[in-house]
Amino acid sequence: MESKPRTVNYVFKDVNFSLSSDIGVFSKNELDRGSEILIETLLPLNLGTNLLDLGCGIGPIGLTLAYFTPRLNVTCSDVNTRALSLCERNAQSLKLSQRVTILQSDIYQKIEGKFDSIVSNPPIRAGKKVTYEIYRGALSHLVDGGSLYIVIRKKQGAESVKDYLEELFGNVAVLAREKGYFVLKATK
Repeated sequence: MESKPRTVNYVFKDVNFSLSSDIGVFSKNELDRGSEILIETLLPLNLGTNLLDLGCGIGPIGLTLAYFTPRLNVTCSDVNTRALSLCERNAQSLKLSQRVTILQSDIYQKIEGKFDSIVSNPPIRAGKKVTYEIYRGALSHLVDGGSLYIVIRKKQGAESVKDYLEELFGNVAVLAREKGYFVLKATK
């Protein structure tokens, strides 16, 4: 596959992040607004000690959370091998390799163990079959009391996803609502 390396730059808490990126990955040129809102919302929260970033792409969500939370062990998982290679490079450049595991998996196919938190900016373009499996599968991959955190746009079905999570988990909270984006939390 053709390669055109580039850098994604963003700032959180006065720290400049520069992640390696390339064509063929989600949001290849910049941190997308949904991921940015999700990170902003999650940074002050206690996410436990084991977190799964499902559909991690080049790693901005999981790596940023790991950077600011020294006790957090993060598993970054994606189906895209190019994205995972970049995520691994980014984890190394941020000196997070000791606490970050990079894993290729089609949704939960190769995910083992249970997590305190699962975070995702779900791949809406992959369709409901994929995204709803992310939501459904979270139940068996969370510890009791663990939470799923997702960001989704209103025009991409935030209200129906909120209803579905309520049905699955018996609870759902809207942690943030900004410029058409919702950050949803469902707890097992």
